[in-house]
Amino acid sequence: MRSYHLSHSGAGLSGLTVREHDTPSPGPGQAVVAVRATSLSFRELMVLDGTYVLPVAPDVVPVSDGAGDVVAVGPGVDAIRVGDRVAATLFPSWQDGPFAAEHLAQRGGSLDGMLTEFAVVDADSLVTVPPHLSYAEAATLPCVAVTAWNALTGDAAGVRPGDTVVLQGSGGVSLFALRFAKALGARVIATTSGPAKAARLRDLGADHVVDYSATPDWAGEVRTLTEGRGADRILDVAGLLHESVRAIALAGTIACVGFVGKAAAPLDPHALFTSGATVRAVAVGSRAQFIAMNAFIETHGLRPVIDRAFPFDEAVDAYRHYATGDPFGKVVIDHA
Repeated sequence: MRSYHLSHSGAGLSGLTVREHDTPSPGPGQAVVAVRATSLSFRELMVLDGTYVLPVAPDVVPVSDGAGDVVAVGPGVDAIRVGDRVAATLFPSWQDGPFAAEHLAQRGGSLDGMLTEFAVVDADSLVTVPPHLSYAEAATLPCVAVTAWNALTGDAAGVRPGDTVVLQGSGGVSLFALRFAKALGARVIATTSGPAKAARLRDLGADHVVDYSATPDWAGEVRTLTEGRGADRILDVAGLLHESVRAIALAGTIACVGFVGKAAAPLDPHALFTSGATVRAVAVGSRAQFIAMNAFIETHGLRPVIDRAFPFDEAVDAYRHYATGDPFGKVVIDHA
């Protein structure tokens, strides 16, 4: 079998190499997965360039997201069987409930990831994937899809029919959140740059699209589109909290999913207080949330948006395309 390895976080693409290994066997509580596809997210670029916020082990097998078949199970494994089509959670020990420090070990960072032909994983970190999805489609779920699901449903309020949800940009989290929010009955306002992306977001179901290259004051436009009320929920993927507070409805929820760049405008505590908003940091989600999301995806027949697939031997090209090609949808690596 072959695996990619990253010499160290910060090594960039030059640190990615392929090595051969013996095909592994599972130990107690473990399963061996024949990985059929993996997918890239912004997290993988941070691991590559040394800006990821969590520890990355030297010589790690990178990439958190992958899907495949269970080909062997170890002693004590009952819930997962040989032949199951599965994906692995990003935080293997986070089964349910709130995130805690004991769950910081993460696949493709401090633990080996899925950019390999066979992966040995704890069986209780696996979830079966919706049967209507291909391996490539299922491989897009563990990081950005679970993050989007958690951001929309992981608090007491959750998204309800008739809510207005604002999504920033056309990255993986926002595209999944668009599908989920519409299926949950929400009205979706998406922001993006340029008419081509705006048209694609409308085709995917966005009720309104604000092109911030033409309308830089997107927060003001959200107010206009909601007759001054503001949005019930905003998924802030860019670290624009100062703008999100301007666009949020009284007592609304801002899910802080990520940030772009090393610095952001300061958040005015007076504006935050007067908004009555809840700001919640979202870091992927638990295995229980992954299972609930998969059931929702299956019920509604949802499919991810895939930009392009690369063969396993061209994984470096997949990284390069993701980093520089401005993809619309997920970039997938096909292991077949």
